[in-house]
Amino acid sequence: MSVLVYTESENGKFKKASFELATYARAIAEQTGSDLTALTINNDDPSAIGEYGISKTLDVKNDKLNEFNAEVYANVVAQAAKKVDANIVVVSQSANACFMAPMLAVELEAGYASNVVDVPATSEGFTIKRTAFTNKAFNHTDISSDIKLVGLSTNAFGAEKQESDVDCEEFSPELADKLFKVNVEEVDKNTDKVSIADAEVVVSGGRGLKSPDNWQLVEDLADTLGAATACSKPVSDMGWRSHEEHVGQTGKPVASNLYIAIGISGAIQHLAGINASKNKVVINSDPEAPFFKAADYGVVGDAFEVVPKLTEKLKEFQAKNN
Repeated sequence: MSVLVYTESENGKFKKASFELATYARAIAEQTGSDLTALTINNDDPSAIGEYGISKTLDVKNDKLNEFNAEVYANVVAQAAKKVDANIVVVSQSANACFMAPMLAVELEAGYASNVVDVPATSEGFTIKRTAFTNKAFNHTDISSDIKLVGLSTNAFGAEKQESDVDCEEFSPELADKLFKVNVEEVDKNTDKVSIADAEVVVSGGRGLKSPDNWQLVEDLADTLGAATACSKPVSDMGWRSHEEHVGQTGKPVASNLYIAIGISGAIQHLAGINASKNKVVINSDPEAPFFKAADYGVVGDAFEVVPKLTEKLKEFQAKNN
C-alpha cells in the first residue's frame, strides 16, 4: 500500500495547507502501514516538507507548470500516483485542488471524498468523516474503489512537525501538447496583501460601515493583526471593494484561525463561506444580527467606537510585548 500527498506551492514555497496535508497523510500512512510520498511542483526547497514527517518526495520542475491548469495538474498527479503505486491520494480543499480533484478522480478511476475532517476508519473498509450542509452536519462515506482520493478540509486536522530525513527524487512526467488547451497569458496579483486563502487572520467588513470612506477601520485593524481584508457580498456588489475580497458561499471560502466580522449581519450565504474558521468574532450594533448565533465571541456596539479602541489596545499590547 502507498499514500501520495499532493502539496501545493506558490512562488516556490509551500503553502501552509501543505504542512497540514503532510501531517494528515502521515497519520493515514502510519495507520495503514503504507509508504508515504509527497509530490511537489516547482518548489524551491522540497526537503522542507521533511519537517512534517515526509521521507520521500517526487519533485517536478517544469516551466510549463508555472501557472495552474486543472487538467494538466490532474494528469501530473495521476502519473505520480501510478509511479508510486498509490492506492490513497490526498489533496487539499483549495480552490485549485477542488477544481482539479474530479478530473484526477476520473484519471485514476478513484472514489473521491471532499471536505474530509478526520482520518479514515479502516477496520471494515474505508469509511471517512466529512462535513455536509455547509459545515452544519457530518456524514460518513465509504469509498470502495481500489484507489481512494481524499480532499482534506482546511484547518480540520492541524499541522504537527515530525523531523524526517528526506529522499528527494526528480520526477519528469510526460506533458502532452494536447493537454494544454487553455494557456494563461497574464496574471495580476495584489502582491502587497495577505491572501485570504492562506491568511491565519481575516478582518471583514459589511454594510454596517456605511461608506467605502470608512474602510480604513478594517484596514487599520488588519494591518495591526497582520491579517487579510475581506468583505460581504453587498459591499462588493456596491463597488466598495473588489469582488476578490468577497467571502461567502458565492465568493471565496475562508478557513482562518480567526475571522473578525465588522458590521456584517450574517446572511446564511456569508456564514456558509466562513463556517470553517476556528474562531469567529462579530462586532455589530444590532444584538439580533444572525451572526451572533454563529459567532464564538460577539461585541454589541457601534463599530466606529469599538474598532478604533480595539486597534489601539492591540497596538499597545504589541508595543509592550515585542
